[in-house]
Order: sequence, then structure tokens, then C-alpha cells
Amino acid sequence: MVKVLVSDPLAEAGVAILRDGAAVDVQTGLAREELLAILPGYDALIVRSETKVTAEVLRAGTKLRVVARAGVGTDNIDVAAATERGILVLNTPGPNSIAAAEHTLAVTLSLLRHVARADASLRAGKWERKAFVGSELYRKTLGVVGLGRIGREVTSRARAFGMEVLIYDPYVSAAAAEALGATAAPLDALLERADIVTLHLPLLPETRGILGARELARMKRGAFLINCARGGLVDEAALHAALVGGHLAGAGLDVFEREPPTDSPLLTLPNVVVTPHLAASSAEAQEGVGIVAAETTLAALRGELVDNAVNLPGLAPGALAALKPWLDLADRLGQLLAATIDGPAVTLELGFTGAMAGINPTIVGSAALAGFLRAAIPEQATLINARLLAARRGVRVSERFTAGRPDELLTFELRASAAHAEDEAGHTHSATGTVEGDGRARILALDGFAVSLDLGGKLLFISHRDQPGRIGAVGTLLGARGVNIAAMQVGRQQVRGQAVMIVTLDDPLPRPVLDEVRTIEGLRHAHYVDLGEPPMPMPADEG
Repeated sequence: MVKVLVSDPLAEAGVAILRDGAAVDVQTGLAREELLAILPGYDALIVRSETKVTAEVLRAGTKLRVVARAGVGTDNIDVAAATERGILVLNTPGPNSIAAAEHTLAVTLSLLRHVARADASLRAGKWERKAFVGSELYRKTLGVVGLGRIGREVTSRARAFGMEVLIYDPYVSAAAAEALGATAAPLDALLERADIVTLHLPLLPETRGILGARELARMKRGAFLINCARGGLVDEAALHAALVGGHLAGAGLDVFEREPPTDSPLLTLPNVVVTPHLAASSAEAQEGVGIVAAETTLAALRGELVDNAVNLPGLAPGALAALKPWLDLADRLGQLLAATIDGPAVTLELGFTGAMAGINPTIVGSAALAGFLRAAIPEQATLINARLLAARRGVRVSERFTAGRPDELLTFELRASAAHAEDEAGHTHSATGTVEGDGRARILALDGFAVSLDLGGKLLFISHRDQPGRIGAVGTLLGARGVNIAAMQVGRQQVRGQAVMIVTLDDPLPRPVLDEVRTIEGLRHAHYVDLGEPPMPMPADEG
């Protein structure tokens, strides 16, 4: 019988499920040395947030096949080290969705009906009915920013209150929004129309500070802001100014840039309702994550594929080494297109050209989808769940394979099309790459224009007409804003025709500077993406 170690508190319902299919030991509060000493005897490890599953811990678990986190985040697990060792990492993003959605509505109602202030007033011996006249949700417009699991649950409940719901999510089509009784809208339009804006996004470089001074100023005067998702999505200094100045009527916050926010001036404002990161903290959610962690751990130990995996399933020796460069390429091409596509993606086409000996196109395609979706969804997109998540968002996925000669260079292309683009129907972007003989991945083409790019770095992509002065204008603006250029290249098919400009930067590109770049005359599109450090080429398989 397989053996499972539970090293953090887990709901008894989850432990009972485990005991039906495995030998289970529950030992919480273990010191690092104690964990390292006993771990070699176990096939699976289940943790919450207390146990730190480092590379050292994973090395000690010589029999480990599964590490499960009873919760959403995996910050306490070295996922890269687990993947390298062929250990499947699981999390449980679903069961706390209801708790988070209900808490979002609870904070919203408390804010609009002054529940917390009225409670404190009455306990202080006062009877101030006229001081706490509130506002109804009925017939108000709710702007939902991010349509993952929690965003969907909030949308459903808001509709039950009789609210009109607007949705901003670059990866959700208009049809998918309509199926929920909501309307898809660009972010600026949502901010301008919504009476209440609620955030349901992951905290990523692309989403950090997504509501800054500019965005808060675009919100309706007298609107309310709710953030029960992640601290850092909102510029808290700008929010404080908008509340003090009277532009916003109030805010409900469950999360903060720094937690606990003991010195935050937001805590001093009477029109702010705050809770200490409680959104997922319900008895039912805690039991739910325990049950899911138990069920999926046992399923994975039986060799079944599960949709809450956050890394690769276990692979035969040598298989990961052969696939990893292609997985890195596909994932980063997905990230690149996610940053450059305008409007909700409607179709994604995955294509290989050449001889595919030893390459699993299904897994590589899933890696591309995961990279494309990861920036837009609260739950982590993976190889296991990427196709399911794409289908849920109304994205049609197609695949094509064009055979080639054995000596022909194998290339992988990802093509994304969006609806309702501002400048043209059927707006499409594409990126093509390959893995060279030394295992190094490169980007070979963007939108059909030949380029040669390493698979990483801070990249500014510009679509423009090839005319004198365009490159100089971009360089001059970046220099004036203190953004250093590491390299620049242009892809074009004819002189003074359409072209793409790729600028590799040493420094991150702030959102306001990107907005300035977009005002340069003659530019059609300008997008920024940070692909991080280029992955190291994998050594040849000697097994």
C-alpha cells in the first residue's frame, strides 16, 4: 500500500478519504530535520502553507511521486525542483471559490450599507439611523475584472441581485460573457460605466498596479472599488487620494500590498471596509480543499491524470530532457502572444512544420496554451488543464501538422485571433520558433516577419510602417524616460512596407511609458512583455 504523509493540519474528511486508499501518517509541526529524516518512506506529501517543500526536502523524498498543496498557492513548494525530479505537484484552486465570491459580496454589502460603522455606532450607545443611509445593489452596474472561477461565481451572484454585469478579461470572448448573462467590455469602458468595480486577477508583472491613478480617475464619480483578490493590483496611494478627494465613494479591501497593513492610511478612512485576508477562510472551503487534495493525490498515485496539476506529470527517464526545450519555447510563445493580442482571443492555432520524431505535439501544444492563458486567470494554467480552461473561455483551439523532410528544420507556430479589434476585423498575431541542435530555443518570426530572438528578456514589440524616423523616435523617447536599450532589430518584407520592430530592454518598461510610445506617429501597435531569463539548453540525453 502506498504511504502518504500529511505534514500540515488537514480537514478530517480529507484524512478519512486518504485512509481508504493509503497508509496515512499525520505529523504536523515537524522541524526541518525531522521531515528530512522520515520523508524517504513516503510516496506522497500533503501540505498547506506551513511546510516548506524545498529542493532539499524533495531530494530527501526518494520515493515521492506527488506533492499536494491543500490550497491555491504553491509558493512554499519548489515546483521547478519537483518537475526536474518527475514529482507531480497538485493544488486545489476550486473549493475556495464560493467562499471568496461570497466574501466579495459580503464586503460590498457592508460597504454600501455601512454595516461595520453602524454596528460600532450602536455598540457605542448611539442611534444614528440617518447617518447610515446606504445604497442598493439592485440595478447597479458591477464591473468584474478577471473571469476565473471566483469572477464567475461573483457574476452569478450579482445577477441574482438584479445587477447589470460588465466583464473585462482579455481571454474571454463576448459569447462566453453573454452565456453568463454579462457583457464583455474593454477595461476603460468598464471603469467608466460601473458603479462598483471588483477585482479577481492573479498578481503578475502584467497585472501589478492595473488600477493606478489614471484608471481610478476614469471610474465614475461616486463609484466603489472592491479588492478581495491580491494586494498590489491597486496603487494604494492613488486609491487613498481618490477616496479623500471624493472621486470614489468607498472601497472594500481584503488584501493589501503589505500584510498586515498596520501603517496603511486607508485604515483611517471611514469610507473603507477592511478584512484581514479572509476571502477563502470558511469552514466549508477548508474542508473542501482537504477533500480535493486527498482525492486527487490518490488518483495521481494510481497513475490517473488530474486537472489540478501545476507541473508535468511523471515522465519516463530522458523524456523530460527531450521535451523541455520545446515546452519552454511553446510556453514563452504563448506568453508573447498574450501580451500582443488586442481583444479577447477567439481562436488559437497550433502548428508544427517538419519532421516531429520524438516530439509529443499534444504536450507542446498544451504548453503553448498554458503560457497564453497564464497571464489572465487567477488559477494557474498548466499542461494538464490548459485545454479545459481555453474551452471554458470560449477559445477555439485547432492544430495542424505539416510533414517535412527528416533534415528539415522543425518549427512550431502559435497563431491567435481576436474579435472586435479596433483597427481591423479578424485581428491576428503569430509567432514562430524552433529548438536548434544545441538545445537552444529561438524565435524565428513574428506576424510573418523574419526575426532572430533569444527566448527571454524584456521585449517591446512595435508594428509600424517602415519609414525614416520611426526607430529614432522610439529610441529617443525611451532614452528620455531612462529606459536603456540592449538591442534592436526590424523585420520587414519590403522597403517602406509594413514592419515589426523588436526592442530588447535592460530595464522594465513602466505602463505610462508604454502609453507614450503608443502615441508616436506611424505606429500601429506597441506591446511589452517580460519573458524573464532565457532557459538553459538541456544537455543531450545520455541514457
